[in-house]
Amino acid sequence: MADGEVYFEFVQVGQQMRVAAIDAHTGTEVIVIAPVSATKAQMQQMGLAKLRKKLGAEPKQAPRRLF
Repeated sequence: MADGEVYFEFVQVGQQMRVAAIDAHTGTEVIVIAPVSATKAQMQQMGLAKLRKKLGAEPKQAPRRLF
């Protein structure tokens, strides 16, 4: 995901902003909630950080046990 494309979706819910960050290659999506007073760039940074963490933290497929 180092140079991958990321889509952002912003939906205001009361005094909060629901921000979805979606990796275009894998379709992996994360959601963060930010105050509406935050800037768009701050909201994107939060979403991108969470998305990077999720993509980096996905476990590799465990080897199968034969016995």
